Amino acid sequence: MVAVPARAGDGVAELAVRTADGEFLRVNTGEAPVPRLLAHLAGDAASNTGADGLDAPSGELDRLTGAFDQAGYLTARPSTTAWAADRRTVWLLGDERITGPLTALLAAAGADPRPTEPAELATLLDEPECPPAPAAVVWCLDGPVPPGLWDAADRLPERGVAWLRCHREGWQAWLEPLAALPGDVTSAHIRARRLAATPAHRELAAYWRGARTTGHPAPLTGPAAALIAALLAADLADWAGAAPGEGGLPARRRLRRVDLRDLTVENHPVLPVPPVAPRRRGTP
Repeated sequence: MVAVPARAGDGVAELAVRTADGEFLRVNTGEAPVPRLLAHLAGDAASNTGADGLDAPSGELDRLTGAFDQAGYLTARPSTTAWAADRRTVWLLGDERITGPLTALLAAAGADPRPTEPAELATLLDEPECPPAPAAVVWCLDGPVPPGLWDAADRLPERGVAWLRCHREGWQAWLEPLAALPGDVTSAHIRARRLAATPAHRELAAYWRGARTTGHPAPLTGPAAALIAALLAADLADWAGAAPGEGGLPARRRLRRVDLRDLTVENHPVLPVPPVAPRRRGTP
């Protein structure tokens, strides 16, 4: 709540509410003077009448207080709840500069992160009953994704395992949507969407294939790695019920691009790519 000074000429103070998004909403306090309402909200039992002689009907104060309470402006909403027990085990693969801070964040949130290797993941995909399946798999690469590397892991949601991944292309890091159910956005969908969205699709495909040289490698700094880890942890906590997201794009439909030069984050909506029937022989 913010008591806004009166405008020149009218002498009437105003009240505003700052939302969680940082916006200000003007409040029509009706017959309740702003000082009396603020005192009432602060729990002052003598708030109906103050030294300034301004009266406020108690019913009006109660009505406004109830409206603020119903809108969630009087009590802080809990930022976290319990991490779902059946979603605690999270396998982490890839670059330790990202998985290291991610491990600490997940453990603090109530998850059970465990480092693993691609061979163990391949065993899981080939033999679902051995070893015991985790609830989620996160794979972090400090470089572009080699073609085909994540194709098998894209089947994880079909096995009931959530699938989250990120990679880096020079000064840009890409955090792909969390795939938790069959039909969610996979890494193959992201590649198809990105190729379709750029006029430099031939160049981008060549870059992914490894047809590139590096002059001065873009470093992955500690703050950049920590930001990437925090964003991944937030998506997993949202999925596990430990920190329900509010507003914005859901994690399962959001592609993030992080500029590692200034650590700015862009969110892009993304949908799965519908299956396409194969062309028949002889058709153009």
